Amino acid sequence: MSRVDLAVPAVRPAELRTALEQALREHFGTPCRVLELERRPSAYGSSFTIEELDVRLDDGTALQVMFKNLSRGALLGDARRVKPAFLYNGMREIDAYRVILAPSGLGTAICYGAFVDHRVGRYWLFLEKVPGVELYQIGELPVWQHVARWLAAMHTRFAGQSEALIAARTVPLLTYDADFYRRWLRRARAFVRQTHPSGTGNAPRSIEWLVGRYDQVVERLMALPVTFIHGEFYASNVLVQETAAGLRVCPVDWEMAAVGPALIDLAALTAGRWNEGERKALALAYFSASGELGWRSTPDVFFTALDCCYLHLAIRWLGWSAEWSPPAEHAQDWLAEALRVAERLEI
Repeated sequence: MSRVDLAVPAVRPAELRTALEQALREHFGTPCRVLELERRPSAYGSSFTIEELDVRLDDGTALQVMFKNLSRGALLGDARRVKPAFLYNGMREIDAYRVILAPSGLGTAICYGAFVDHRVGRYWLFLEKVPGVELYQIGELPVWQHVARWLAAMHTRFAGQSEALIAARTVPLLTYDADFYRRWLRRARAFVRQTHPSGTGNAPRSIEWLVGRYDQVVERLMALPVTFIHGEFYASNVLVQETAAGLRVCPVDWEMAAVGPALIDLAALTAGRWNEGERKALALAYFSASGELGWRSTPDVFFTALDCCYLHLAIRWLGWSAEWSPPAEHAQDWLAEALRVAERLEI
């Protein structure tokens, strides 16, 4: 989460109303006129400006809508300064919702539509405001295991149907290929060198040690089953909601949506402050529900693959920016974590 950045220019009310009416007309298949529109900044913006909208239509329908401005100029201050430029695509999250998630039946936020103007770089997304709780606020392991099984079902849903993967590849998703993995390592190496210009000390020696062995990890990562992934499936990006039909799992912030190893998402989910027994139980909940993904191996092989994904995430945090510190829920010594995982992998 991030505070509202007052430097980001606000969207004018008339423009917002027009865009919302157009999106809702396409969503409901009938003309919609917004009679009342109340808006307020959301406290849950991470990278981009988000507003909460209370909407009343001319037919009496009341909606609670999240308005996410994915235009480059709407990046919040910290994100504008440090988010790697190569990750930005204003259409990625919009199309992830419209093309992939909306027809999936997985219970993600209703996509009411979008307003896109490529000429001026305007990318606006309108979503259901889900009345859920962020997963990191919940301490009960069974709830997390339920989320892990949901994640396995999502991965299986797209890996098991060729049509879904084909659809995913029409969206500007990130692609986890060898160049992608090595790019993060190059960035991590450059930032460590920038922080330690003399080249002396444990950090420069450690990153060079990893550089000399990382091709082994890339080979293992490239051999893993791939599917449509969230890309940042951390507990702070997952809402859970109690409903009459059971627990609804609703990941948000699909800005890093990708085609890549399924276990990247599981690595993010299990990266919290669990003890090893709890982390293993959480991972096994996913394993038991993910047989159709191609896991015809023992849990030991599965956990080795998961460690490769942990190592990638550690390198990615190291390579995010030299001028940035991760939020509290992700703050740790990522170089030391990378070395611990590399030791487990015996690379």
